[in-house]
Amino acid sequence: MKHAGIFIATCGYLGYVPVAPGTFGSAAGLVVFFAVRSTGSVAAELAAIVLLFAIGIWSGTVAEHHFGGTDPGPVVLDEVVGMLITLALLPVNTAGALLGFFIFRVLDVVKPWPSAQFEKLPGGLGVMADDGMAAIYGNLAMRGCIVLMPGWFTT
Repeated sequence: MKHAGIFIATCGYLGYVPVAPGTFGSAAGLVVFFAVRSTGSVAAELAAIVLLFAIGIWSGTVAEHHFGGTDPGPVVLDEVVGMLITLALLPVNTAGALLGFFIFRVLDVVKPWPSAQFEKLPGGLGVMADDGMAAIYGNLAMRGCIVLMPGWFTT
């Protein structure tokens, strides 16, 4: 089960890329977002977030034990879920999804309060919760961008 946990947490070892693994994980999140969004189902979108978040708690805990540290760099499933949350329930076009990508990346690096504090939660919950909080801020920022410039970022 350890190998499966590492494989999942690193998104098929994508997290091992030597430069900016979180950015690659967020890009994978965009791919997952477009796949889930193509179903046209709000239930599928929300289920993907909940399911991947729960799997991330388990695999993040496995990964922390394996790598020996809090929120190890190779773990990028949290970025995938972060992208899904950032764009959740928003009628974005491709430009809007790319804007969400950049907003999430900035917020994931900056970790506005209480994101950084959530990282201190035990095990995989901390791995997932800090990015989840940054993504909620990202979703709110996206909503503001859509209100201000709806023709640029919406379908």
